[in-house]
Amino acid sequence: MPRSADHDSSVTGAAQWRDERSMTEQSENVCVIGAGASGLCTVKNLREQGFGVDCYERETGVGGAWNWRHDRSPVYASTHLISSKPFSQYPDFPLPDDWPDYPHHSQLLRYLERYADHFDLRRHIWFGTEVVRVVPAEGDRWDVTTRSSGGNGAERTQRYSAVIIANGHNWAPNQPDYEGLSDFTGQVVHASAYHDATQLRGRRVLVIGGGNTGCDIAVEAGQQASHCWHSTRRGYWYTPKYVLGRPSDQVNARLLAMRLPLVLRRWIYQRMLRLTVGDLTRFGMRAPDHQVFESHPIVNSQLVYHVGHGTVRPVPDVARFRRHAVELADGSEIDPDLVVLATGYQPRFDFLDPRLLGAGPDGRPQLYLHAFAREHPTLSVVGLPQPDSGIFPLIHWQSVIVARWLRTRMADPGATATLAARIQAEAGRHWHDGKVSDSPRHQFEVSQLTYLRALQSAMDSLEVATR
Repeated sequence: MPRSADHDSSVTGAAQWRDERSMTEQSENVCVIGAGASGLCTVKNLREQGFGVDCYERETGVGGAWNWRHDRSPVYASTHLISSKPFSQYPDFPLPDDWPDYPHHSQLLRYLERYADHFDLRRHIWFGTEVVRVVPAEGDRWDVTTRSSGGNGAERTQRYSAVIIANGHNWAPNQPDYEGLSDFTGQVVHASAYHDATQLRGRRVLVIGGGNTGCDIAVEAGQQASHCWHSTRRGYWYTPKYVLGRPSDQVNARLLAMRLPLVLRRWIYQRMLRLTVGDLTRFGMRAPDHQVFESHPIVNSQLVYHVGHGTVRPVPDVARFRRHAVELADGSEIDPDLVVLATGYQPRFDFLDPRLLGAGPDGRPQLYLHAFAREHPTLSVVGLPQPDSGIFPLIHWQSVIVARWLRTRMADPGATATLAARIQAEAGRHWHDGKVSDSPRHQFEVSQLTYLRALQSAMDSLEVATR
């Protein structure tokens, strides 16, 4: 097991005690939680700022959600990216030119493994080690308690100068509590337990959920199941993967780069969708109850095809389950024998008191740029934003600004005053163009270009202060 403290720490690791537990001092190092896409670039950018790093990963390899071998991975056999290559790569480590516009999940895992090897990151990672507790200590430091992922062995507590949480938010299933669900005799699974289309073959399938995963599974059910119903609570904007011969997110990026007013961008984009997708209500699908760009779009070129061919039947929201049937919101009943809950995931930080992230009664973190904690300058989160395109450029620059913030704060605390004031004033702000849908699914919604500009502004405030 790699031990980054052996390589990086200038501290000898003298044993201390906290609440009668042995605690090792690593207060010159930074702790990173998670070695997925967010954790890897965080480790890399911290190292470039001269920090010693201990990264804890509960699994036995890198990749996080993109490593299909991991128990918590949400990917299924047919998973491809819904963002195209320019928005699905780190700015300093491009995807191969000969890869397709929308790589397969296995390709992205290889990409992350190459990234880890190229920047020599594995030696800073404790694999098979989970974080069980993070508590504040004096001097804005943190006591981090870890143990073997199998639950065996003694707990170990170490003190760090900072903690960066990068454990992702697509691993804790959101399980809806429908009336009568416990009495239903059919099979009910969350999308996290869906692996490939063989689970659907010959079944009468109800897919609940209108997000990208729900639409993907509905399409596969339309191909493999004897019958498929697709239930959604609301209408959505469905974007094909290609518009005008280009990946749709690249077309949207062109509109953003032109700095057109939001109302004009909406008109242009709705016009393109009308020409390429058409009026979905004529297929029995629900009309969107929100404007374009008020939530990230559903990127799927095949759902409308299967609805139009009758292999996927759109139905309203589920009202309640009965023993052998499901009652829908319009009073009708259907009789699936398999229900797939594509109802998303919850952000969870079981090792941390949520109040440390500014969470209120609803449990939502209140962070500046979805990264910086208001009351704890050495506690940050990388990887929360949900953009209208790929997240890799965002998490790269998130981790860069977090690393520079920590370095500047250690070298010259006064130089961080401007950014510290922004953290206090703007924690919890939505970095989105116009109104955003107020639902748990959209709590981290950002417009990519707006958010990147905000990151640049934050970085500029540090650089100006240190000149």
